[in-house]
Amino acid sequence: MPQTQSRPRLLQAMIDAFSLPDLRAKLIFTVAMLIVFRFIAHVPTPGVDLTALKDLFDRNQLLGMLDMFSGGAMRNFSVAAMGVYPYITSSIIMQLLVPVIPALRRLSEEGESGRNRINQITHWLTIPLAALQGFAQLQLLRSQGIVMNTGALETAAIIISLTAGTMFCVWLGELITERGIGNGVSIIIFGGIIAGLPEQVGRGFIAGENWIGIAIFTLLSIATVVVIVIFTEGHRRIPVQYARTAFKGGRMYRQAGSTHIPLRVNMAGMIPLIFAMSLMIFPGTIASYFAAPQGQDPNFANTIMEWFNPSAQLPLGLFYWVLYFLLVVGFTFFYTMVIFEQMDLARTLQRQGGFIPGVRPGKPTTDYLNGVINRITWGGALFLAVIAIMPFIAQIITQTPVLTLSSTGILIVVGVALDTMKQIEAQLTMRRYEGFLK
Repeated sequence: MPQTQSRPRLLQAMIDAFSLPDLRAKLIFTVAMLIVFRFIAHVPTPGVDLTALKDLFDRNQLLGMLDMFSGGAMRNFSVAAMGVYPYITSSIIMQLLVPVIPALRRLSEEGESGRNRINQITHWLTIPLAALQGFAQLQLLRSQGIVMNTGALETAAIIISLTAGTMFCVWLGELITERGIGNGVSIIIFGGIIAGLPEQVGRGFIAGENWIGIAIFTLLSIATVVVIVIFTEGHRRIPVQYARTAFKGGRMYRQAGSTHIPLRVNMAGMIPLIFAMSLMIFPGTIASYFAAPQGQDPNFANTIMEWFNPSAQLPLGLFYWVLYFLLVVGFTFFYTMVIFEQMDLARTLQRQGGFIPGVRPGKPTTDYLNGVINRITWGGALFLAVIAIMPFIAQIITQTPVLTLSSTGILIVVGVALDTMKQIEAQLTMRRYEGFLK
C-alpha cells in the first residue's frame, strides 16, 4: 500500500498497522486485555476503610509511587493490588539461581523444553511469594487501623484473593504475549502506570499555586524521557569476524564474514531499581510492626521508620536517597555480571568459529569482553542511580509536593513502549510497510 507523503510517518504507520487484519486483531486483543485488567483493579477486598487508606497513600510518598505502578489498585486495596510484581520477583530469583544450582543449569541447557520447565517452576514460586506479600500488606494496613482485625478465615480469604488476583494478572500477561503485541507482563505493568498518570497530573493542576514549579516539572519530565531513550538504546559494538569453510568444485575455500556484538550500556534494565527499592522498603516495613502508635513516646522502631522514609525532612531524607543511589550502582554491577556470565560470549564465539580482531580466542577474549562490560556498566549504573533519585531532585527543584516524578515508572513506560513499537515495526517490515522507527 503506497504511503501518503503529507501524513506524518507515525500516523501513517498506525494506519498501516490497523489495515492488516492479523496485526489489527493483535492490537485489539492487547487493548481488550488491558481493559479487563483495569476492571479487576477496581474490585476491592472486603473490610477496608477506603477513606483512611486514601489518606495513608497521600501521606506516604513511597506508597504513592507503588500505587501508581499498580494503577490505583493498591489505593483501593483491590484483588489486583500486588499486580504482577510477585511474578517479577520470582523471575529474578530464578535468574539468580540458574547459574548456582546444577539441576537448574542443566535444565536451561535443554533448549525449549528446559526453558518451559523453568517457567513452570517460576509460576509455582510466584504463589507463595504472592501470599507472603499479601500478608505483609495486610499487616501493614492493620497496624495503621485501615483494616479491621479479622479472624483467621477472613485473613485467609483476603490473602487468597490477593494471590488469585496476581495469578490472574500474570495469566492476562501471558495471553497478551501469545495472542497480542509485546511482552504481556510488561504491558500489564505499563497499563497500571499509565492509568495512574492522569489523576496525578490532575492533582497538580488543581493545586496549581506554583505554576513555575509545574512548568519546570514538565520540562524535567521531558528531559528524563529523552535521557532514558538515549541510554536504553545506547550500546557498544564489538566487531567480530568469522572464518567459514565452503566447498566448491571439489575444493575447500576459506570465506571470511564480519558482524558485531551489541553490548548495551544499560544491560541490567530496571532490575537494579527493583532490588534497591525492595531493600530500602524492608527495614521500614519490619519496623512498622514494632513502632509506637501516634501519641506515645517514639521508640527505636520509629527512628528506623524515619531513616527509611523517602519523604522525611532533611537530613534524614538525604540519607535515604544517598543510600538508594549507592545500592542502585552496586546492584547494577552485580546483576550485569550475572547476566553477562550466563551469556558466555567468549565460548560461544570460539564454538562458532568467530573471533574479535586483535584478540586471541579463549581467556584473552573473556578478559577483553569483561573489561569492556565493566567500563560501559559505569555509564549504565550512574544513569540508573540518577534515575532512581530523580523524585528527590525534582522535589527540591520544583517545590511541588503534589507532583511526584516517578522516574522508575517513566523508565518502565519508555522501555515497554520502545519494545512494543519495535515488534510492530518488525510486523510492518515483513509486509514492506514503513514502520514507526525508520
